[in-house]
Amino acid sequence: MVKILFVHQNMPGQYREILDWLIKQGGHELVFLTQRKDYASPTGVRKILYTPHHRPKDNAYGLSKVWEEGVGAGYGAAQAANTLKRKGFTPDIILGHTGWGELLFMKEVWPDVPILGFFEYFYKLRGTLSEFDKEQPPTEVTSYLLHARNAIPFANLHVVDQGIAPTHWQKNTFPELFQQKLMCCHDGIRTDKLGPDPKVELSLGRLPKPLTRDDEVITYMARNMERVRGFHIMMRALPAILEARPKARVVLVGGSGTSYGKKSDAQGGLRGEMEQELGPKVDWDRVHFVGRVPYEDFQRIIQISRCHIYLTMPFVLSWSLLEAMAMQATIVTSDVAPVREAITHGETGLLVDFHAPEALAAQVIEVVSNPGRYAHLGVNARAHVVEHYDFLTKCLPEHIALINALVPTGKAIAMPI
Repeated sequence: MVKILFVHQNMPGQYREILDWLIKQGGHELVFLTQRKDYASPTGVRKILYTPHHRPKDNAYGLSKVWEEGVGAGYGAAQAANTLKRKGFTPDIILGHTGWGELLFMKEVWPDVPILGFFEYFYKLRGTLSEFDKEQPPTEVTSYLLHARNAIPFANLHVVDQGIAPTHWQKNTFPELFQQKLMCCHDGIRTDKLGPDPKVELSLGRLPKPLTRDDEVITYMARNMERVRGFHIMMRALPAILEARPKARVVLVGGSGTSYGKKSDAQGGLRGEMEQELGPKVDWDRVHFVGRVPYEDFQRIIQISRCHIYLTMPFVLSWSLLEAMAMQATIVTSDVAPVREAITHGETGLLVDFHAPEALAAQVIEVVSNPGRYAHLGVNARAHVVEHYDFLTKCLPEHIALINALVPTGKAIAMPI
């Protein structure tokens, strides 16, 4: 039996699949340290809530605000860890996210317990989203603020025993100093549970009958409809798409908040801003905003899609892209480095200039008009994800090998058969 402490403010985060697998294996003691109150801990996992010891004020000094928030979270997590220790729990290994400071003081609690840290993103001006948005260019202080954000990963570099990054692009955002501690290991996609469904139906409230694969359904998905995920570009492509395809319907999945980057000042967020900008240019009766949906509904939406749009600036690659590939979707996506790691133009999807909504519209119209011509893309996309990102056959063995290299002798997790 191995005792694992997971540390992630938003349980389960990137540990969704491996946590579920460990639960089903049984026999392990699994504890999850988190801030998330609204997530019901699954049977077999003990959830421990922690509260940041300190939070910076809104007007805190910009160059130290993230560090102030990070050490506050780290000390709060350490206090909860000390309580666990006093009650007799000492993990064999700690798995945690390095981005928010939660791991900073774990070695002060358990100096000899190895830590496998998840490194998600290194902030810098060149080659990432910070200089990519032509409508919101960096200011003279942007590079300073970005570099100040990296205080937490720099501090964590000396805390963790081994680091992982989910994609090669993300790994390579970190400077050379980090590389000797970083392995590329994706969280994993359950391709055994995700696939195409030719009989899928999708009911939408304002339609008299369900949509099927025979309908022209165009989809877009992001956790939040925001600039980093190209929501504004997708919306600007809609007038041309809907005019060219009078029977098409567009289904958009996502919240109206902002996860990354600057928030829109408009009422209703960026969605409200774009609705105001486009006005009567869009046939809104054929545009369906469904918000955040249960995972099963997300699957049906992708499975019914004739063309799925995924857009992102150079930033963390979304699970949803790989999940859509696993479901054999025909994908039109932005031609940026993190996407090119998963999508090869004309083989597993179609790449377009992020900044050109007219090019996006033209490509989507072509796909929707001639689905048979592009059917091979979805087949190839699924094969690619199965080979490179499948959780059970590819990513899980890599994770277990990394854990086993750090845990004490006799605590190794059995490899899946």
